[in-house]
Amino acid sequence: MKLKQQGVTLIELLTVVVIVGVLAAIAIPSYQASVSKSRRADATGALLALGNAMERHYTENNNYCDSAAGGTLVANCGTGTEDTGTPSIYTIPIDTAKYYTIIISAASTTSYTLRATPTGPQTGNGVLELTNTGVRRWDRNNDGDFLDTDETQWD
Repeated sequence: MKLKQQGVTLIELLTVVVIVGVLAAIAIPSYQASVSKSRRADATGALLALGNAMERHYTENNNYCDSAAGGTLVANCGTGTEDTGTPSIYTIPIDTAKYYTIIISAASTTSYTLRATPTGPQTGNGVLELTNTGVRRWDRNNDGDFLDTDETQWD
């Protein structure tokens, strides 16, 4: 009695490899876009939390000055510490800090602008900004300005 060999033919194996390749070509970019969007959401959450800390600072000091550490002093603003740069009144979450540099980019006695600049794998994803009046901007096309019509909000 002769036994018949069983196994997978080369054609069947190649068919499976092609199918897996097509699925991967579709799924990987979608996954990467989803991860990027999630990281951006973390950065917007950190900007909002920093904005809340700035408002608490304002209620205690009647100005937005002296809310940063390791930045620069702004003329006619605070005198104690730094007015722009890394926030001293709020700690950026570690997971967010891996992908975004969040700073106080402008501060005065009556206003502020917060900025999240993407770094590492998020580079090129566009800068996020939040102002004391609640204006939210996102440089979607990463051209260095917020002049395009779809750059006046986060989503």
